[in-house]
Amino acid sequence: MTAVAAESGTKRALDGRSRVLLLAAVAACAACGLIYELALLTLSISLTGGGITQTSLIVAGFVAALGVGALAAKPLLSHAAVSFVAVEIVLGLAGGFSAVTLYVTFTFFGSSAVVLVLATALIGVLVGAEVPLLMTLLQSGRNDNDAETTGKVLANLNAADYAGALVGGLLWPFVLLPVAGMIRGAAITGIINLVAAAVVALILLRWQLSVRTRLLAVVALLLAAACIAVLLVRADGIETTSRQRLYTDPVVAAERSQYQEIVVTERGNDVRLFLDGDLQFSSADEHRYTESLVYPAMARNPERVLILGGGDGLAAREVLRLNGVREIVQVELDPAVVELASTRLADLNKGALQDPRVHVVIDDAFRWLRDPPGNGFDAVIVDLPDPDTPALGRLYSTEFYGLVAGALEPGGLMVVQAGSPYSTPDAFWRTTSTVASAGLSVTPYHVLVPSFGDWGFVLASPDPEAPSLHLPSDVPDLRFLDEPTLAASAVFSRDRPPRVLEPSTLDRPRIVDDMRKGYER
Repeated sequence: MTAVAAESGTKRALDGRSRVLLLAAVAACAACGLIYELALLTLSISLTGGGITQTSLIVAGFVAALGVGALAAKPLLSHAAVSFVAVEIVLGLAGGFSAVTLYVTFTFFGSSAVVLVLATALIGVLVGAEVPLLMTLLQSGRNDNDAETTGKVLANLNAADYAGALVGGLLWPFVLLPVAGMIRGAAITGIINLVAAAVVALILLRWQLSVRTRLLAVVALLLAAACIAVLLVRADGIETTSRQRLYTDPVVAAERSQYQEIVVTERGNDVRLFLDGDLQFSSADEHRYTESLVYPAMARNPERVLILGGGDGLAAREVLRLNGVREIVQVELDPAVVELASTRLADLNKGALQDPRVHVVIDDAFRWLRDPPGNGFDAVIVDLPDPDTPALGRLYSTEFYGLVAGALEPGGLMVVQAGSPYSTPDAFWRTTSTVASAGLSVTPYHVLVPSFGDWGFVLASPDPEAPSLHLPSDVPDLRFLDEPTLAASAVFSRDRPPRVLEPSTLDRPRIVDDMRKGYER
């Protein structure tokens, strides 16, 4: 007897226990489907910076593919059991290998947009085919398929589907991603898909499949599981080998935190920190950046200093060199960066974050500034990553700088790292204009940091007059900065003149678009 004949000839209604188990399989499949979509979104952010446009395209493309998959399943409904098992096996493999495929493609070719689109389409079509197949299986063999009964079955199916999606939505950010990482997290989800297929094929619906079909299903499931098991075992090696292609120097430390990928490279005496692939500093010239960022804001000899970002501890290191400083509050989002600063980077930052004058706060800077404890600060150093995503763009908004201004004592100074006035002039002058839009007087300046190029900063004050560029009276011996160099840093060349632009706000994060335009030549 053929597989189809076996199906059509032996259909019978599921008993109550089998229906519950099948609905549990529905929930598991829904959880897997949502996890795959979240994995694609996470990879989009990690590899390309993500953004509203790309996120919208992935979500819209996935939803559209669900519809295509539902229509494509119509010819398969006459043999729903074997079709469901086949769909789950293919989905388990496609979803399980999606993350590693995207990651490896990106490291080899610098872009994985085509693979991302294909993965979104394929996974969406397969997930979309699940519901009509499962609906058919739930109705299989019943003689009471009137409108009311069908509605109840559909209600149960949707409830299980949505409950599974909720579980998947919680598992990815809170369990799979932080514990297993993107590659292993997607692979584990693929295994769950295969388990769901095995339960349906070999337990719940075994009488609808011929012996030969069940044997083929077992072989296919075992082969698929073996492929994913190999990926789970070799994930670290694949990721390490692929990651190394992204960096010129040897990778000596790498971690995927809750917020970002953290990588440290080292060649000779040059130690470099990368967050999501973006260079944060090179020990060969970070003193140029750090001195230029810190000391102009220390010109009025502050006692209480706030550092937003800068979890590597380098800014805190320089602030601690001033004798008058009695307290530093360091607000950093990612505890993994603070841990790195306190271990592998401790020699570079001179153990700054362990100094008793430094109070480290693990929190989002925007959230923390809404209700900062204690009195105001004499100086604020804003040392945050470039605003190339909407999440970072809000930290370069009028609203954010308004909160920073509220944390300043009268006569205090604020400094912001503002990107390159040469390579990304729109973003630099947008930052300058945005700081000014928060009611602060601004003085932009820039210096050469060889690993970054021409790099800019904005010094700001609540005073009516724009703050002048000076070093503090008790400035220690510096490697790069002195008064003449600092005075010259306020001069901008004719091919990159000062500009006034519309500010970036929460409603209109213009600076994110500025960063996405890329570098100007």
